Amino acid sequence: MPWRDLRKLCTIWGLFKMSNTYLPSIGIETHVQLKTRTKLFSAVGNDARGAQPNSLISHIDAGLPGALPVLNKEALKLVVLAGLALNGEIQPFSRFDRKHYFYPDLPKGYQISQYEQPLVLGGHVNINVGGREKRVGLVRAHLEEDAGKNIHPPGADYSLVDLNRAGTPLLEIVSQPDIHTPADAKAYARELYLLMKYAGVSDADMYHGNMRFDINVSLSKEAGKLGIRTEVKNLNSFRSVEAAVAYEIKRQTELLDKGSEVLQETRGWDEAKQKTTSQRGKEEAHDYRYMPEPDIPPIELDESYVTDVKSELPDLPSDVRAKLREIRIDDKVAEDLLDRPDALKHTLEVLGQAQPEDARRTAFWLIHSEPALVDDPGFRGLKIEAGQLIKLSKMVDEGVLNSTAAKQVFDEMQKTNDDPADIASRLDLHQLGDEAEIKKMVSVVLADNPKAAADVKAGQDKAIGFLVGQVMQKSGGKANPEAAARIIKKQLGI
Repeated sequence: MPWRDLRKLCTIWGLFKMSNTYLPSIGIETHVQLKTRTKLFSAVGNDARGAQPNSLISHIDAGLPGALPVLNKEALKLVVLAGLALNGEIQPFSRFDRKHYFYPDLPKGYQISQYEQPLVLGGHVNINVGGREKRVGLVRAHLEEDAGKNIHPPGADYSLVDLNRAGTPLLEIVSQPDIHTPADAKAYARELYLLMKYAGVSDADMYHGNMRFDINVSLSKEAGKLGIRTEVKNLNSFRSVEAAVAYEIKRQTELLDKGSEVLQETRGWDEAKQKTTSQRGKEEAHDYRYMPEPDIPPIELDESYVTDVKSELPDLPSDVRAKLREIRIDDKVAEDLLDRPDALKHTLEVLGQAQPEDARRTAFWLIHSEPALVDDPGFRGLKIEAGQLIKLSKMVDEGVLNSTAAKQVFDEMQKTNDDPADIASRLDLHQLGDEAEIKKMVSVVLADNPKAAADVKAGQDKAIGFLVGQVMQKSGGKANPEAAARIIKKQLGI
């Protein structure tokens, strides 16, 4: 990005004084919980949502003496899938290390992770912010186990430890410091979320911590040079990523403008106060005393294994966008569909069996109906078949229903799953196609609205829309608007 454009963006955000501009560099470490049935090194259930504290643990998760971990083969496959989705290089040889640190929720006193030789090197994520394309490079993606969770009851003078999460398989994705604005950070986090979800790697349920972001922010006056960085841990929403980056840039700018020093430290994000707070000094790699993990042999992957996994890679967000762009679904609707896999599935099913216009109508109906349905506690996914959606769309093409009536039929189909023609008849929604009746209504409307009629003759396009609306009102919404517009023009001699 040209320097003056970055400066302009920063000014819009209100983050910089024009007299003393700094270039922010942001790197993001993302932890993705893999959707395996069991944990990374033990045969214990991996989904802790709704489970009682400490109900999903084994001697391995609790770090009991003599416990021997066994690598989950499915987790390995999911990391390879993720690496391919991230355009990374799958390493034929990788191994695990022990990362030593003390924390109450880490009973072994070390975490099994990958440090020297990770499974995936390099890669990139493409983002689009306001029509501006950008590529964010990746350093690596590696497999590791999660720690447990400390719980601090409000007002209590003690803390509790829940080890349900201990040993769950995590993919850690480390970006290059290629991000320079809060908006870019948010876009990167969202695109990474979509990639992991569509690759089938993770449920990416951020509410339950399936995906968490750690942001590293530094400021420098020299392009290509990094300043002293701070890390903000455990952000679990795109909005929080954007807000935390913006706050850190503002906080560090104010410090530097005053001649103070930015401390290299780990900070937490206070969602309620929308600010970061200091937690501890930032550790360096040597503080963890990494050593090779002696209980798990190195991982060796041959080319045929990677090829087989690659054959299972489904359509990724970029593939879906390309399909939707081909049928002229605009970018905003495409992004809405990507956020709603059920709606997208139905749209693509219709596209596979009918015309682009049928798929576009289906997308419109689903986008405008699904949020309300999802908010219904009884909602269990859309049940309408593609054939019914196509039939409803053809009723619009044939002039049997107008767009408003079709939307009413669609909403009723959600509840009853009845045939669209039967619903239209039951609700008396069939469009009025008798031109003689429409002509009578048009004559009355033109007589009642002489100014609008004169405006149409004078070439004012908005006026004809008003007159069509009057005809629709007289017909109770049943007149064919295209027929009404044609008859209006004919009666006015246009």
